[in-house]
Amino acid sequence: MGAPAAVRRPKASIRNIDVADTFDQIADLLAIEQANPFRIRAYRNAARLLRGHKREMADLLAEGADLTELPGIGEDLAGKIRELVETGRSSALERLKGEVPAGLTALLHLPGLGPKRVDTLHQELGIASLDDLGRALQKDRVAALPGFGARLAARLKDALAGPAAGPRRYRLAEVTPIVEELSAELATVPGVDKVEVAGSYRRRRDTVGDLDILVTASAARPVIERFVGFARVSTVLAQGPTRAGVVLRNGLQVDLRVVPAASYGAALYYFTGSKAHNIAVRRMAQQAGLKINEYGVYRGTRRIAGETEQSVAQAVGLPLIPPELREDRGEIAAALAGKLPHLVTRGDLKGDLHCHTTASDGHDSLTAMADAARAAGLSYLAVTEHSRRLTVAHGLDADRLARQCDAIDRCNARLDGIVLLKGIEVDILEDGSLDLPDRALARLDLVVAAVHSHFDLPAAQQTERLLKAMEHRHFSILAHPSGRLLGQRPPLNLDMQRVIRAAKARGCCIELNAQPERLDLTDEHCQMAKAEGVLVSIGSDAHSVAEFDLLRFGVDQARRGWLEPADVLNARPLGELRALLRRTM
Repeated sequence: MGAPAAVRRPKASIRNIDVADTFDQIADLLAIEQANPFRIRAYRNAARLLRGHKREMADLLAEGADLTELPGIGEDLAGKIRELVETGRSSALERLKGEVPAGLTALLHLPGLGPKRVDTLHQELGIASLDDLGRALQKDRVAALPGFGARLAARLKDALAGPAAGPRRYRLAEVTPIVEELSAELATVPGVDKVEVAGSYRRRRDTVGDLDILVTASAARPVIERFVGFARVSTVLAQGPTRAGVVLRNGLQVDLRVVPAASYGAALYYFTGSKAHNIAVRRMAQQAGLKINEYGVYRGTRRIAGETEQSVAQAVGLPLIPPELREDRGEIAAALAGKLPHLVTRGDLKGDLHCHTTASDGHDSLTAMADAARAAGLSYLAVTEHSRRLTVAHGLDADRLARQCDAIDRCNARLDGIVLLKGIEVDILEDGSLDLPDRALARLDLVVAAVHSHFDLPAAQQTERLLKAMEHRHFSILAHPSGRLLGQRPPLNLDMQRVIRAAKARGCCIELNAQPERLDLTDEHCQMAKAEGVLVSIGSDAHSVAEFDLLRFGVDQARRGWLEPADVLNARPLGELRALLRRTM
């Protein structure tokens, strides 16, 4: 069959992130309907593939490409992508929205409520809206439901009572392509000199509530006009001589300020935040007889600094503190003492110790993943398929793992410039045992162990479960330790301090999983691991060749957690890494 006919893009071009968001919405609604889990997973995997793909589907279709040649994309999904690109709409999503009560989708934005829990609320208590949930919580009917408990019920009450019930927060990786697209467009406006996104985005927080963009330009009006005319804008909230605010089609609010070059550094420092950090810096300025705001640093009425962030920091007696550290968690004291960390960078990573291939639930072959990792600048890659208990991910039993090890040996014999390591992402079972026997694990270079079930155990039991698993003779790295999924599943109820101290005593490591919905370890737990001397592995958990790019988000999180190259396991060359892994096995 020949390639499909080329298509023309709609006026408002549909990008991969738009298609991925649509597929995730379809998957959410199918999960609420308790559809076939493999069908749901197909949409999730397609969304994941699209977010990481280097080519836009609209471009491929315009060239007449056959999308079914992409891994995991069959005729049905290819047709849905084509429909979105050609029309800007999805009939499948519209049909599902007609079948599922509209109020249920609002529940998905509350912390800890994924599709399964939303379905439980609907089926067991008849809850179909935020108001219904509020009434059920007031009557203490939610905590007793399977998979909920008093802790989650309390979190839901807080969410409904506070800001979490208002505007949603967006995962960092969700907004990054939008930021890059919008920044690139504004940079093309004649007279524009600088374009910078401030706020929590610049501090690289795992989620973002809105965006603040600062621009310097010879004239503000053309910038404002281009901004409000951006293709993704759905609503213009305000439009003035030097400021404008919009809401994008996905609901994200974006504010733009055109600032004078003389105030650019002060404005960038101020709008980067955090609020707590700014208050602390302002207090230092006051003690020095200075006034500091978004326009500059003043002694009396004379501005003495403000053109650059460096000048602002120096005026109050500080070195420039990296944006990721500006949370008032000790960075000012460290700066004054000359002890700011030399934060890890993406270029420091020598390898990746967590990925999947077509042997389990990945999209690409061993060779393809090795080639992509090498192209990403890595010199080693651990292949860590799922173990047998995770059937939805086609997990490996002992025999299939042995065959995978043989395949890795054959692959290494012909590879150049990169080495594949033999590993497994083995399930930690409810009692703390591992999902595969010792004889299967003994041949491996490393064992990455993770919780994929029984998320609602009491804190003491959950903690002991992990501690027991870590005592296993074949245990190298605890993967995505808290088990959280941002906006979908709360972290495990456990004593993370005990877990990290046990890792130190055992000599094993902790993972910082770079998948955008995880970013797990949290930044604060990274600091805790650093303080205890426990090495952190920044793993992409890549399921396709495009997902090694996700390592940058893991590095962002590591930097927020004060990690330096010496704190990161896979910032070490292969020989040193092997020596460290042998100690854990």
